Amino acid sequence: MKQAAGWFTGYKSPVFDEVFDAEGKPRKHYVEVVNRFNELRLEDFQRRRALTELAFRNQGITFQVYGDPSAAERPFPLDILPRVIPASEWRVVEQGLIQRVKALNLFLNDIYNGQHILSDNVLPPGLVLNHPQYYRQVHGVKLPHAAFTHVAGIDLVRDEKGQYRVLEDNLRTPSGVSYVLSNRRVMSRAFPQLLSKARVRLVEDYPDMLLSTLKSLSPRDVAEPCVVVLTPGPYNSAYFEHMFLAQQMGVELVEGSDLFVDEGRVWMRTTAGRQQVDVIYRRIDDDFLDPTVFRPDSVLGVPGLVKVYREGRVALANAIGNGVADDKALYAYVPRIIKYYLNQEPILPNVETYIGAEPDGADYILSHAAELVIKKVDQSGGYGMLIGPHASKAQVAEYIEKVRAEPHNFVAQPVVGLSTSPTFAEDTQTFEPRHIDLRPFVLVGESIKVLPGGLTRVALRRGSLVVNSSQGGGSKDTWVLS
Repeated sequence: MKQAAGWFTGYKSPVFDEVFDAEGKPRKHYVEVVNRFNELRLEDFQRRRALTELAFRNQGITFQVYGDPSAAERPFPLDILPRVIPASEWRVVEQGLIQRVKALNLFLNDIYNGQHILSDNVLPPGLVLNHPQYYRQVHGVKLPHAAFTHVAGIDLVRDEKGQYRVLEDNLRTPSGVSYVLSNRRVMSRAFPQLLSKARVRLVEDYPDMLLSTLKSLSPRDVAEPCVVVLTPGPYNSAYFEHMFLAQQMGVELVEGSDLFVDEGRVWMRTTAGRQQVDVIYRRIDDDFLDPTVFRPDSVLGVPGLVKVYREGRVALANAIGNGVADDKALYAYVPRIIKYYLNQEPILPNVETYIGAEPDGADYILSHAAELVIKKVDQSGGYGMLIGPHASKAQVAEYIEKVRAEPHNFVAQPVVGLSTSPTFAEDTQTFEPRHIDLRPFVLVGESIKVLPGGLTRVALRRGSLVVNSSQGGGSKDTWVLS
């Protein structure tokens, strides 16, 4: 019977690999994991893989691919070789995440209350004031802890040298933490002894951390604030996560029709009568929250909600108006934002970014399109972008015309190698290098807390740099060593 040592035979990555060094030896923090996999016989390996897939199906851990004509829910693919991060490495990442989220919250509080960064010309005022998600309706709003983003998902990649870099900030309704918790639950069944032997830091207390953060935002001084999770409903691609988090926190999952405004308060309809709501963890975009203020055709939100919010009688997590700070164009200015508010250099650097709204940036993008990754500033999930080196001449030419017509709508970055990790390939029945990223989750309440690890996303297609689940990506359990 085939031994698992064969899984890694001939394994070689063209870029920085998380597990193996340039000489093909496992890195120090991976030795235990690689040895354990080397001990697995084929039937044992296949049994554990089948166990993980069955567990995901039974728990209903699925996602939808937008634009898929079948609209089918699919089990979220989990690769059973974990991503391992040593404690010393994680300390630097954690400090960098705390620094970044702190600066971004100071920025958001400033642009809605004072705008000192604009009057000091640290960044172009039009980048903020003309942004479609800069909402004057919440100008002057005062928030608990002066925090606008309470749940942040910061996307990290590692470049060719193994340097962590921030790829994107998600400050509105970041998703994926349910997969972090589900991955760990499944892996703890598949490899219980390995997890305990490796002394992996826990992630299972995230729902308690989240609930504590949300309660700290309550405008009422009551022993048990009423917290709800507001979902757009079962047709949303992240609905499983909305259900999962509400259930894990022991709070109500509600839709807009379950809530109403009366006497300057937000109330929830219950079988026992109405109940006042203190904190809404909303998973609905700003535009749909209140049809009397934003989109009048929205049936997902709560009429009158923004007035109660402005008056400080209900808390929203995340706050309204964060979209201006996780914009792909503003991203390029985050190092300046950190320097301005904290007088520090960024611990986690950005990927070099060219901004179409700036003349030099637009010229560079147009003349180097075939070498760059070009993104629309209002798109996410891997949609609407061009990966120049992987595109045909016709595709590049067509994209250049879009950039030329609306340069302010585009940014570009050099192709970052994206580190790889051995990932099981169905067609070859062996481990092959696949590109990965990492989305850690940061909670902001009375203090800033970082979940150890986060969601490691994997580009399952050979050679692909797109890790998003909506584009065929999967994930790995992320082990931070204690």
